Amino acid sequence: MGAAQTANTATFESVWAALDRLTESQKETDRIMRENQKEAAEIRKETAQQMKETDKQLGRLGRRFGEVVEYMVTPNLREKFWELGYDFPSAAQNSNVSDRKNKISLEIDIKLENGDKVMLVEVKTNLTTEYVKEHIERLEKMRRYADLHGDKRAFLGAVAGVVITDNVKEYALKQGFFVIEPSGETFNIIQPDNKPKEW
Repeated sequence: MGAAQTANTATFESVWAALDRLTESQKETDRIMRENQKEAAEIRKETAQQMKETDKQLGRLGRRFGEVVEYMVTPNLREKFWELGYDFPSAAQNSNVSDRKNKISLEIDIKLENGDKVMLVEVKTNLTTEYVKEHIERLEKMRRYADLHGDKRAFLGAVAGVVITDNVKEYALKQGFFVIEPSGETFNIIQPDNKPKEW
């Protein structure tokens, strides 16, 4: 009987020791997991900050690229429109309208003018349907501003992009816009399907 008790005691003690080791191991695992969670949280925070900075830099790069496109397009734009029957002796980049009294403000990438018509050109690196819609709103604002200031000229719209998908191009043309897209070392102007819309 004594031998059986000793065997049971040894088994109990070994089980108790194993449980104690297991508890210590669990505590160590919990400590490591807490440290890993803390490190992971710091890594997530750093990654989020880096992504935010990258987005900011890409935004600046996109704007700069858009400016480069404007500078490349503007010098030849009047000539290209001349070939389509539009004479614009005046061209301006980055002009804006700010009428605080009537709460009208807008920015214009490229503005071509003559005595009868004004062409507002929106330039984007990647032209989207949303940008086309924004340009419609811009032209509507310009029309309101012109009416308030006795400017009876017709306003036309054009959109330019380095990247323009077929569906965006089709949408812009249906809205009565000219579409300006790259072609080799120069660019082409595609006329709207019907008569260009005038605002």
